[in-house]
Order: sequence, then C-alpha cells, then structure tokens
Amino acid sequence: MTADLFQGWGTQLFWGTMVTLKVAFLSLLAGLAIGLAVALAKLSSSRLLRVTGDVYTTCIRGTPELLIILLVYFGSTVALSAALRRIGGPDTHFEMPALGAGVLALSLVFGGYAAEIFRGAFLAIPAGQIEAARAFGMRPATLFIHIRLPLMWRYALPALGNIWISLIKNTSLISIVGLEELMRVSYVATSVTRSPFHFYVLAAVIYLTLTIANSLIIDMLETRANRGVRRV
Repeated sequence: MTADLFQGWGTQLFWGTMVTLKVAFLSLLAGLAIGLAVALAKLSSSRLLRVTGDVYTTCIRGTPELLIILLVYFGSTVALSAALRRIGGPDTHFEMPALGAGVLALSLVFGGYAAEIFRGAFLAIPAGQIEAARAFGMRPATLFIHIRLPLMWRYALPALGNIWISLIKNTSLISIVGLEELMRVSYVATSVTRSPFHFYVLAAVIYLTLTIANSLIIDMLETRANRGVRRV
C-alpha cells in the first residue's frame, strides 16, 4: 500500500522534506539575527542607521521572494567569480551553491519582515517597566538582555509564528535554482512517473503537515511566554 502511494519515491520525498526543514531552520536562525539587528538600527538615534534600516525593509518587502532568490543566486555567483578572478586568473569561476543561495535569500526575506515585528514589539513595551528597571540602577546592557528582550519576545512571538509558517512554504521557491528539496523532488517525480496530480497532492499534504505541526509548537511557545500575564 505504501509503495503504491509513493510509487517508489518515498525515500526521495523523505530526504527532500529533510532538506526543506534544514533550509527553513537555517534561514530562521539567520533571519532572526538580521531582523533584530535591523530593528535596533531603525530604533537607533543615528539617522544613518535608521535610513539604512528603512531602505532594507522597504526593498525586501517590496520585492517578490522568487526574484530575491534569483538575484542572490546569480548576483553572488557573479560577484564572487569576479573577486576570485583577481586572485586565481581570468579563467576562475565560482558558482554559488543552491543551498547557500536559498538560505541567504530566505534569511534576508525573513529578516526584513522580522525587523518590523521586532521594532513594533520594542515600541509596545510599557515605558513604566523600563523606568522601573532604570530606577533599580540596571545598566543598559543588563536592562536590554533581562527586560527588553523577554518582553519584546512576548509581543513579537505571534507575528513571528506567522512569518515562520510562510518561510516553510517559501522554501518551495528554491527549487528554481536546483536544490533537491521537497518541491524539486516532487517535480522530478512527476516528470518520471507522469503523475503530476498525485505527487503534487503528496507535496501539499507534506507541507500542510509541517505547517500544522509547527503551528502547534508556536501555540505552545505563546502559552509558555504568556505565563503569569494577567488577562484583561
């Protein structure tokens, strides 16, 4: 029964799903770091940092994810090849690995949206709690790590959960640069078996399973983050 369901492609679909999760988690980690850095830049007293952050988030949110992936993949290949030619000679060529390009592109996308979420979460922190921490004599670094970050995380988590789910689905776009993730494997399977509807439905079920599982995890994290919070 299982063999009929996957038509001999069960192993390939499993490893394609693992690659999808790998890309998603790596992009999540890098994207959170980028988003936090950009959010702090947008809240900075430095006009240069604020403008730089605004330009970054505007460009990222105004450009299709697929186009960003293509720009990163081909742009990094051109830039690195040009740099290596100066060292190794005119015949030196470098091609950006599909995994690296995919993770970098999705990290930039996630970071652009996460930056606005973090910025809004920082602004939502009650001023009284910050003033109370300062009254206790907390240093800026201590205040940021022990007061601002935990409170910001509580406000940001629901919206971060939404873009995390979108990130999982956006990994399917990396198939265009040849990475053997779930969507690419499904496409190859349809070409070999000539059963496009069958394998695309399987892919849809797998993506849906991943998003439902991660939605449940996000709900658990939200419940944990809001422990002790008085509901009005």
